[in-house]
Amino acid sequence: MHPGTPVPRPEHPRPQFFRSSWLNLNGTWQFEIDRGDSGLERGLRTRELGGEIVVPFCPESELSGVGDTDFLETVWYRRTVPIPAEWAAQCVLLHFGAVDHDTTVWVNDHEVGRHRGGFSSFTFDITDAVDSGAYGVERDDEGEGERDEITIVVRARDTIHAVQARGKQSRLYANHDCDYTRTTGIWQTVWLEAVPQVHLRRGRVVPQLGSGAFTVELPVSASRTGWTASATLSDEHGTVGSATTRVDLDRAPTVTVTVPPERRRVWEPADPHLYGLRLELWDADDQLVDQVDSYTGLRSVTIDGTAILLNGERVFQRLVLDQGYWPQSLLTAPDDAALRRDIELSIEAGFNGARLHQKVFEERFFYHADRLGYLVWGEFGDWGARINGDVTDNQQPTASFVTQWLEVLARDVNHTSIIGWCPLNETHQVLRDQITQLDDVTRGMWLATKAADPTRPVLDASGYSHRVPETEVWDSHDYEQDPDGFAANQAGLAQGDPYRNRRTEGEFSLPYAGQPYFVSEFGGIWWNPDLLDSHGSDSGSDGSWGYGQRVRDVEDFHARFEGLVGVLLDDPLMFGYCYTQLTDVFQEQNGIYRFDRSQKLDIDRVRRAQQRPAAYEAR
Repeated sequence: MHPGTPVPRPEHPRPQFFRSSWLNLNGTWQFEIDRGDSGLERGLRTRELGGEIVVPFCPESELSGVGDTDFLETVWYRRTVPIPAEWAAQCVLLHFGAVDHDTTVWVNDHEVGRHRGGFSSFTFDITDAVDSGAYGVERDDEGEGERDEITIVVRARDTIHAVQARGKQSRLYANHDCDYTRTTGIWQTVWLEAVPQVHLRRGRVVPQLGSGAFTVELPVSASRTGWTASATLSDEHGTVGSATTRVDLDRAPTVTVTVPPERRRVWEPADPHLYGLRLELWDADDQLVDQVDSYTGLRSVTIDGTAILLNGERVFQRLVLDQGYWPQSLLTAPDDAALRRDIELSIEAGFNGARLHQKVFEERFFYHADRLGYLVWGEFGDWGARINGDVTDNQQPTASFVTQWLEVLARDVNHTSIIGWCPLNETHQVLRDQITQLDDVTRGMWLATKAADPTRPVLDASGYSHRVPETEVWDSHDYEQDPDGFAANQAGLAQGDPYRNRRTEGEFSLPYAGQPYFVSEFGGIWWNPDLLDSHGSDSGSDGSWGYGQRVRDVEDFHARFEGLVGVLLDDPLMFGYCYTQLTDVFQEQNGIYRFDRSQKLDIDRVRRAQQRPAAYEAR
């Protein structure tokens, strides 16, 4: 970092698993673009790099200080970091929030790991590399010895010619249609953490509303005879409950912490109550070895026929599609306040949650959603994945899809605000052999989700191809702009034949089997108030687009919005909807807010249209 320059994104990136010994590595790094991916041969791993970049912003973004939106086959990063003296006897973990896409990391000229996937977080234990090499001093068997500093080198490959999950990143030079400026390399916080040589790892915390308890997994990095671990719940009045278990007898030690009836308080949008959760590891002499601070909420998500219930109640899900882009920083929020502000803007407009679309959001987004009572559906970045043998045409599912998704689930499974998962989006095939392969991938992603998290409903694929017979949720995407036509499309749900995006059942979707149903994309009303002709109507000269015929004026927008929303609010079999979208994104001028988050509509009117009672809730 340059002296006096504030560290961007300085907040702890993982507030649900917090230790005090950590070091934020965001800020100025050496940087070099390697357009021919020849940097290894040219010595970029061992020499100083020619430029600079501000991490965690990607080089395509303005806030990175680079702003290069051309194709970047490979990029390199380099930074020397001092190791705090108090970490001398501890292990050192190097964490990456996300790096797109194929990452190799060296520490002190030792390769410490490689990771494939641009959306999931990963960690390397770099202790051995810290303690040997040019900048470290070999420690003795007791872990004693001084440490000086380390040099971290990162290579990130992100080619458009390879098969990989991209989300909405453009494979053409410029933004177009639903595709936007690419993100290459580091785009979430990089940080170091000191942990004891035997330490707690992250396990699942499962709320059990029926019994008023939490099941807490307490995995440890190594087994030690007679060691124990404990989980302690607290609220504003102090300790609520605690439980302890030995950790040397089971591979997955687990405790159950019961909340006394008088201290039970459910998490819900109107009252997003969270309990503090402290996890502790004790040695055989009852000495504290490791301590982690966390939190959790007591809530349930269940299915009853065609209903999805939150804490046993019908809560109509008024969701908005959130793609998580910002003009100056692309996939990375410019600051932590921006993450919270997007949730607040959504709530102000009358939504109570979001479908997080075609990207895996930073974990701090879920932290704010947990605290604000915001309902969230998690998704992977795989838009339009299909099997066709042409990597330039669309994303193709590979083993990396499954491995990344499992990493995402492991990271985010404990966030109370997440009420459902949707691994895939708008998958579709035509040829029989391709459909068979798509069946395998879709089922694999669905089964992986259920294995990682049996507590939440899972939608196999949003829109287009429902390929898993036992999928727990059904949906469609319907961008019909006329409210009467929209109502006609959706009328079949009452007869057990809901609207679907492809009607040829053998090719695109298995039959509907009575699952909870919602329209997970609709609206997308095209409106740009900043370019009006002399008659006060949108001139269409701005290069923007939206769904269907653009509205004539703001009054036309509100009339159409109220009509479309009303169709779904009046359907007693519809458990919710997801409106496209929260903000404009580059050329897509169909957001409730502008791309810079300023208002372009009467937000009070948008909120009133959504807040009237839903027929689903009145049943």
